[in-house]
Amino acid sequence: MKGRKRTIGNATLLAIVVGAFTLSANAPLGTSAHAKAAARPSWCGPKQITLALADGFGDNNWRLLVRGEAYNEALQCPSVTRYIYENGHGNIQESISQIHSLAAEGVNAMVIFPDAGPAVLPAIRSAYQTGAVVVPYRVFPGGQAGKDYTYYISTEFTQAGVLWAKFMAKALNGKGNIANLGGPPANTQSLQEYQGMQSVFKNYPGIHFVGQTPYNVTNWDPAQTQKVVTALLAKYPKIDGFTTDFGAALADSFGAFKQAGRSIPAVATEDSNQLSCTWKQVHASDPAFKLYTVDSQTWMVRTAIDFAVAKASGGTLPKSTVVPQREFENQLTGMPHPPLCAAKLPPTTLLSTHLSASQAKAALAGQFPQSLFAQTTAPTSILTGLK
Repeated sequence: MKGRKRTIGNATLLAIVVGAFTLSANAPLGTSAHAKAAARPSWCGPKQITLALADGFGDNNWRLLVRGEAYNEALQCPSVTRYIYENGHGNIQESISQIHSLAAEGVNAMVIFPDAGPAVLPAIRSAYQTGAVVVPYRVFPGGQAGKDYTYYISTEFTQAGVLWAKFMAKALNGKGNIANLGGPPANTQSLQEYQGMQSVFKNYPGIHFVGQTPYNVTNWDPAQTQKVVTALLAKYPKIDGFTTDFGAALADSFGAFKQAGRSIPAVATEDSNQLSCTWKQVHASDPAFKLYTVDSQTWMVRTAIDFAVAKASGGTLPKSTVVPQREFENQLTGMPHPPLCAAKLPPTTLLSTHLSASQAKAALAGQFPQSLFAQTTAPTSILTGLK
């Protein structure tokens, strides 16, 4: 089924149907005992609003954790009396239709992950022109804040590319072949990461990209990633490193290396529990597998939620629309962390999440009970006890 709408709010919290899971709760959004007891965050104003998250593609582990982070954040504001989640399933027309539908319903604030970039800008602009607060984030849709939408929440993907390239240059001693994996065609995240890497690799003439440039298209889909990796291994007998903005999908593809009789090379990516646990299992016998990760930023959606809710409800706006990139794991230096493995958590967990361990487990299972996601925890609580 496509285009299913998940609505939370009004007098009774409605059932949420997520694939095979049916979930329910018994209180309106924003009026849980926890929300009443907790201090109202500064971004949560007095005006009651309806909030929506329109996700262009919600069908992988990163997006499930994002969905949990967004719900957890929305539940901290009692002024959010209704919450709607939409999943475009990677279908551009479906995403456009959902944005138009949300605007027609009179949603007050809308956070959008515009996977298709400028292709969805007309729908974003149309929603903004209805008077809704519209906040795209992470993938740039084109256009201009204040003209086509209210705010754009960005991160410095170029800096992620710079960090990956510096690690690769050191790990490969300045020479080798690198395969770069990215998301859908023409998405700004993967393009900017490539540009960041190029700004470093121009000083290392012995380092070359193989396969498609600026990146091999995977659509951030684990199944497609496995096909791409298998094809690259078959075509190029020497690949010394992989860079990718979806480490969990690459980890799912490690079987392709074994089938090809190849060792896992150096990897620079975003963090993934499965990736780090695999590294811990094989690094002693596979010294070429060097690992570096940046923070996966599933929590970036919280900044977008905060801006949207603040503007719509009359709260205090956060200070910056730019979310900085952060190193997460570095095998070579151990800073800020060495590769971390949480063996008791699902391999699809991203340990940089700001969800608790129990919230992350539920989100990855497609379960979003209000009582659990209304709880607040320290952003790094999931790392407790890990080394």
